Amino acid sequence: MILSVSNINKSFNEIPVLKDVSFHIEDYDKAAIVGINGAGKTTLLRIIMGDLSADQGIVTISRDKTIGYLSQHEAVSGENTIYHELLSVKQDIIELEQRIRSVELQMKNASDDALKQLMDHYSVLTHTFESSNGYAYKSELVGVLKGLGFSEDEFTRSVSTLSGGQKTRVALGKLLLLKPDLIILDEPTNHLDMSSITWLENYLRSYKGAVIIVSHDRYFLDRIANKIIEIDNTESTVFAGNYSDYAAKKEVLRTAKYNAYMKQQQEIKHQEAVIEKLKSFNREKSIRRAESREKMLDKIEVLEKPAEVRADMHLKLEPKFSSGNDVLHVENLSKSFGSLTLFEHLAFDIKKGEHVAIIGDNGTGKTTILKLINELIAPDTGIIHLGANVAIGYYDQEHHVLHMDKTLFEEISDDYPTLTNTEIRNTLAAFLFTGEDVFKQIKTLSGGERGRVSLAKLMLSEANFLILDEPTNHLDIMSKEILEDAINAYAGTVLYVSHDRYFINKTATRILDLNHKVLTNYLGNYEYYLEKRDEQLSLIDNARQNVSSISADSTAPQGSSCINTSADLSGASTANGKQDWIARKEQQAAQRKKENELKKCEERIEQLETRNEEIDTLMASPEICTDVAKLQELNKEKEANDTELADLYEKWELLSE
Repeated sequence: MILSVSNINKSFNEIPVLKDVSFHIEDYDKAAIVGINGAGKTTLLRIIMGDLSADQGIVTISRDKTIGYLSQHEAVSGENTIYHELLSVKQDIIELEQRIRSVELQMKNASDDALKQLMDHYSVLTHTFESSNGYAYKSELVGVLKGLGFSEDEFTRSVSTLSGGQKTRVALGKLLLLKPDLIILDEPTNHLDMSSITWLENYLRSYKGAVIIVSHDRYFLDRIANKIIEIDNTESTVFAGNYSDYAAKKEVLRTAKYNAYMKQQQEIKHQEAVIEKLKSFNREKSIRRAESREKMLDKIEVLEKPAEVRADMHLKLEPKFSSGNDVLHVENLSKSFGSLTLFEHLAFDIKKGEHVAIIGDNGTGKTTILKLINELIAPDTGIIHLGANVAIGYYDQEHHVLHMDKTLFEEISDDYPTLTNTEIRNTLAAFLFTGEDVFKQIKTLSGGERGRVSLAKLMLSEANFLILDEPTNHLDIMSKEILEDAINAYAGTVLYVSHDRYFINKTATRILDLNHKVLTNYLGNYEYYLEKRDEQLSLIDNARQNVSSISADSTAPQGSSCINTSADLSGASTANGKQDWIARKEQQAAQRKKENELKKCEERIEQLETRNEEIDTLMASPEICTDVAKLQELNKEKEANDTELADLYEKWELLSE
């Protein structure tokens, strides 16, 4: 065991936040702490790290175990370059390497006796250097930087010139390179694009230590977590499995609690009716029987009514009128900012009722496409044509559609003057703004609160074409599920940009992948996209090779850059690109094979450990403990299991490297 959290209690201004929270973290555990915004997740992490004291309870960290913590807004500072900032983590290895070089120089001129001592010392140093991964620490550092989305030409950038999100990524890289026994991460995916999140998933899944994550990224939790710690209404519950397992079990428990509550309520009403009937007879026997039933009823421990799931926030999107079948036509769209060309000659169409997600790495121009459609910026070239009767509703991740100096009430009443005061208050209440909250200024709200105001305006807009830029940013899991349900029930058309893969998988009917200045079309959700992506890239690469062989010196064609299996292809590629692609495919295949072997190994370990627990229980039972023959049989089976487990643990460590 690495960490034990026992009966933690914490209140702020006499309002309980955590009550008797308990759980433990074992070696290799990958645990996620989940709960709505304000549930106390970050408070719990701060108590574990000793940054905040608990009112009651004990946090125990095993002796000689190290913990690394990255808070939600932690970042690095200073004048170091990105590369040297991460290199500072490896200072002990650098110093060890310098000592080895120094001993090598001394050995050149040493006498025989001194040489023997130096050689012994050299052997110890090189062994320590090798066991500390000294021969590969630079390539490991570069791998972490690239995995977190930094290109090689950015390695020499000064930390002081980075954005807040980039500084947080550098801090994350330093923590990963430290390799503590337990890594604690608070919202680690907030500043990562999809490829970096995928890299981090793979890194944490094979990490030889334990991990605790606080995250609203459900796809991320599905891929990593084997234990979910839920903070709900100040109390904690531990669930085995990933997020999907937890969600299914949670629904079963909620249904069971609700059914038990309803059954008890029916029984109480039945008993009250019987008591009333007995009393109405007005006879001594019937009155005594009624009093007896009343006493029994008083002794019943009345169950609390379970809170309705997602009952507080209400979001229903309804278009006021239907659009034509052709909603959006984009042709030959290009946009550059100075010397930076985001994309050229993009072309795509969106039909009525489609739910289209634009995905891609940070900086590829996804949000720019939405701004071009909304005429917030002008294209360099191209045509953007809206179909008949199309009315746009725009959700901006930076909330430029909101007026910072207005109150919430003014924000709604000014844009929708026909609404009565009561209707405005009811609308805001549906998004959890009640009482005096409606008179707060927009500029005083948090990111999540501004998101809810934008959603309220979106609901009132009655638009038939929703354009959404990162709509799930700052929303907790419950609010995301509400938005998912509303979009899935929406009869209009949706175009959105998101890095929330779970959200995309739930709501998208089509995906446009913006990569290398080209849009690639996938007719399905995110799971379909993953399945077809490699196949699609192969087709594109082959087609580009054909184009290149026909006219190696020609310029890029001026046609569509939204590619599918039969679409026109722009750009050209060299033979080196083909070789790189083949090498990348082989590497991906080897990685998938390794991950499958690792998964099978973990499953077999779990099976054997579970069986050993069953054997221990059987051997302690009265029926078996007196049966010598059965005891020997079970003991023999357990010894075989232990032998296999020893081999599996060794194999697991090799695969996890």
